[in-house]
Amino acid sequence: MAARRATVLERRPGARVLADVDLVAALGVCAQDPVGSVLATARLEHARTVGLRSAGGTLWGYQHAGTLVAVCWAGANMVPVVPAADPAVAGAALDAFAFLAAKQGRRCSSLVGPAPAVLGLWERLRQAWPGVREIRDDQPSMVIDHAPLRAPDPLVRRSRPEEYDTVLPACVRMFTEEVGYSPASGPHGPYETRVRSLVAQGRSFVRMEPGPDGTARVAFKAELGAIAGGVAQVQGVWVTPDRRGVRLSEHGMAAVVELARELAPVVSLYVNDYNARAIAAYRAVGFRQVGSYATVLF
Repeated sequence: MAARRATVLERRPGARVLADVDLVAALGVCAQDPVGSVLATARLEHARTVGLRSAGGTLWGYQHAGTLVAVCWAGANMVPVVPAADPAVAGAALDAFAFLAAKQGRRCSSLVGPAPAVLGLWERLRQAWPGVREIRDDQPSMVIDHAPLRAPDPLVRRSRPEEYDTVLPACVRMFTEEVGYSPASGPHGPYETRVRSLVAQGRSFVRMEPGPDGTARVAFKAELGAIAGGVAQVQGVWVTPDRRGVRLSEHGMAAVVELARELAPVVSLYVNDYNARAIAAYRAVGFRQVGSYATVLF
């Protein structure tokens, strides 16, 4: 009779919850892949300022031969960083993270990060975490580290705090189109707070135009969702529907690249593989693919 395969919760954990004293080593793991790990790196850099207890999540680590070789940020999103070159070590790290994730139960809204780590972790968790809504298994990860190849749109600029009430509806529309449900939860909800924070930090970019009724509206927008480790990751790129197809995204993204490179030398993003129009626009600006992300949505 074939041996029964152990479930996630029956496997030896092998990982531990990290503490503030481990943050330097954890950032060293992330530095092996600055673009792939930027979401985790941003959380860890924040934790170095406020402490892990106040950073909004838990950090797990996996050691091999006495050295920290993989980490996983477990917060509102779960972000595994598993750069180990040895497939056996990477597999053991994912086994360990899956054990901890299954033991605590699902608390995140998504798994996101470099595709090999995310899909490997999800394969180990799928029986323990039912109710997945969508798996995006191939999201090209693209970067640009030079001046844009398209002329920047001179009307794209940083959002102003007094424009928050105009910017927020555009952000909600983008999120709803992209993910399939509205993130809005009230004036002081987490999504609204996040948008307000990005505007206040100068990480929200817009092109404002008069709408059909003559009032100002957002025609193009993007945000820098994470800035860490010398990388600025663009998120939330959106063009209002009646202005699509006129290259606003190309010239708008060129402007965003110029503004983002004031904060970090490398600008990155990830995009769904089926969004051929967006990929073509990003390539026209000068982005090149360097890997692949994956996202598991709950």
